[in-house]
Amino acid sequence: MTDRAGELAANLARVRGRIAAAAGAASRDPDRITLVAVTKTYPASDVVELARLGVADFGENRDQEAAGKAAEVERRGVRVRWHFVGRLQRNKCHSVVRYADLVHSVDRVRLATALGAAAAAHRDRPLEVLIQLSVDGDPQRGGAVPEQLGPVADAVAAEPALRLRGVMAIAPRSWPPDRAFARLAELAEQLRADHPAATVISAGMSGDLPVAVQHGATHLRIGTDLLGTRAPLG
Repeated sequence: MTDRAGELAANLARVRGRIAAAAGAASRDPDRITLVAVTKTYPASDVVELARLGVADFGENRDQEAAGKAAEVERRGVRVRWHFVGRLQRNKCHSVVRYADLVHSVDRVRLATALGAAAAAHRDRPLEVLIQLSVDGDPQRGGAVPEQLGPVADAVAAEPALRLRGVMAIAPRSWPPDRAFARLAELAEQLRADHPAATVISAGMSGDLPVAVQHGATHLRIGTDLLGTRAPLG
């Protein structure tokens, strides 16, 4: 085992332990919580090694990096599930739909329409999407304000090539994570009232993982605790 492989294995064991502890504290089944390894700035070799260790889901936030990395992982004969977790511009939709399995960051009607058209043109199966929400109502960071949840959800649902799966949010720095994820849980429940299949809640990163699990997160986006502090690629 290489030094890097050993580092990743140890980090993964610690992260899985944290998820199990958080799930236990919340009386939840840890097997129903998906770990998304956020590998932005890290090489395809890390994806391959983590896949060998049993990680199935990987997140990227920049299309230019993600497209090449996904292609390299595929060339190595490794099949994983790719999550696009960054802000998405409409001009990147035709690229993202070619490799992503789940897009976490749909936050406006025009983006939903563009993504649906791209998915219809380039995919032979529906693309799963989440609505990114700005839980404090500030749209500057990205994310639909709560009042736009219904219109964006309806726009996604109207696209035959898309499947609405749930919501995503990043806790704003001005709010404690407990408040942010409690609000996200309320909005997720609101969404499910009209779209019962939208059961995914993507919330929680390395620093606020336990609080996210407490409030029902189904997908955790973990980067630092998993990949460590190794110098990233340029």
